[in-house]
Amino acid sequence: MGIISWVILGLLAGAVAKILLPGRDPGGLVGTTVIGVAGAFVGGWLSAKILDKPVQHHFFDAATWGAAIGGALVLLILYRIFFGDSRDARR
Repeated sequence: MGIISWVILGLLAGAVAKILLPGRDPGGLVGTTVIGVAGAFVGGWLSAKILDKPVQHHFFDAATWGAAIGGALVLLILYRIFFGDSRDARR
């Protein structure tokens, strides 16, 4: 898969992560989208390096999607932990 495929996969993974973890995010839609793209890259890298299971080069591979969504979920949770109160502080 090329870089464009990973970006598209990341956008979709960010949307799925947002559906799985509803609620207000400090970055809104743009922040969640960026987290999804970063999560796809991080999930793919972690899958290859730590789990010793490199992702396939097919866009519709279940393991590739699982790694991307898992990475997006981890980054979204970390983002909420570290920056979750930033929106509430402005009220």
